[in-house]
Amino acid sequence: MENKGTLFGWAFGDAAREGESGYVEKLQHDAFENARRTAEARGFTVLAGSEAFTVLNAHETLVELDTAPDSLVVRCTVTVEGPGAEKLHAEGPMNG
Repeated sequence: MENKGTLFGWAFGDAAREGESGYVEKLQHDAFENARRTAEARGFTVLAGSEAFTVLNAHETLVELDTAPDSLVVRCTVTVEGPGAEKLHAEGPMNG
């Protein structure tokens, strides 16, 4: 039995472009790739189909995005597998 945990990947964009065709989908792809690379760097593999996305817009959320590089944030949460993965939990803004 493989050990499982979760981690985040992130992508940042321009809220003014949120309505453009394909823009949010590209950010979701980028966030997933960020999560995949993070998992790979830590020696884990991403469980296929486990990705879940959250889109945060500075103008539509109670979350403060003042420190984000742009006004639109896409977070991709994935389940990872591998030795020690059960110690990895995506919580709040951090992987830990």
